Amino acid sequence: MTTLLLTGCGPASALSQPDAPDRMEPASCDVLGSKAVSVKEWVVEGYLDPEDTSKSLQLAIDTASKGGGAIVQLPEGVFTLERPLVMKNNVLLRGAGPTTVLKAGPDFLEFEGPFGGHPLITTNGAQNVTISQLTADQNGEELDGNLPGRLREYLVDVRHSSNALVEGVSTRNPYTYSIAVVASSNFCLRGNHTLVTSSGRYDQLDGIHITDSHGGLVEGNTVDQRQGADGDDGLVAQALGGSVHDVIYRNNDVRGGSHGSGMQLAVGEHEIYNISVDGNRFRDSPDGVKIGYYDGGTAAVHDVTVTNNKFSDLQGPWLDFHGDLGNIVVTDNVTCRVGTIMLEDAPGNVVTNNGTTC
Repeated sequence: MTTLLLTGCGPASALSQPDAPDRMEPASCDVLGSKAVSVKEWVVEGYLDPEDTSKSLQLAIDTASKGGGAIVQLPEGVFTLERPLVMKNNVLLRGAGPTTVLKAGPDFLEFEGPFGGHPLITTNGAQNVTISQLTADQNGEELDGNLPGRLREYLVDVRHSSNALVEGVSTRNPYTYSIAVVASSNFCLRGNHTLVTSSGRYDQLDGIHITDSHGGLVEGNTVDQRQGADGDDGLVAQALGGSVHDVIYRNNDVRGGSHGSGMQLAVGEHEIYNISVDGNRFRDSPDGVKIGYYDGGTAAVHDVTVTNNKFSDLQGPWLDFHGDLGNIVVTDNVTCRVGTIMLEDAPGNVVTNNGTTC
């Protein structure tokens, strides 16, 4: 029998992540996530049984939301889930740090998420939510995640939500994108650590993937896509079903995977604009920051700043922008052992004060 303490919500503290560059300062964002004030105690039985664990944790989340919102506090330990956890309004799901592990169990793929995929945790339209201080393990090394609909939902899935905070979360063994924000606004992904180690089993394993969303901050995360052979892009802004705009990517440490780049702006029929890429470290990747076009898309990319970043040990260009561009500002970046910059001429483009230091 394990006691879960449900308490009122204040801003969650950032989790120290391994391998982050020394220059990083603690991340900050205005998104508070859960705003709960109630204090409750929850008792759960059968914690180590996958079916009981899934039901017990889901019941804790549901009850916390119905009561106006609360923190569902998880203890240390490895807890196996039989089915996805679905967040609800005004709930903070918080572990004790990386030693709190939520792991997909042997029957996990028999149960789908709300959109037909296999997320470990999804917000599914919930508002004012926080996921923090835990490890989310999709168990892609033991399970065969190559199923139809594999990329309909993601390991940690923020979807159709606003005021959502994901903080201090480590992801392991994915067979989808590791942390994704889909059709959401007013979000913050801060101090998380994604890792891809699988070799030859999967494709399209992006690290932090922002799709059709706006008004967000991606800051102080460590994204490592290259310990195995399956990693793809480290950071992504993808505009296929809607535009991506007003998103800041700041102070992240990114190693892009062998199938991708450090960061990609993925364009379809919708624009990407008002994007800031500031103070990040992109290293040991096929490329740095690039634009890609999908599904015949030709939409514009404009009002993008790439400034104060460090690019090192890249096989290809450290910046590769082409297509319908405008107001692309590339300043004060430092490169070392990288390819050239490729930026097509466009109105308002500025390239200045970039240098090489090894």
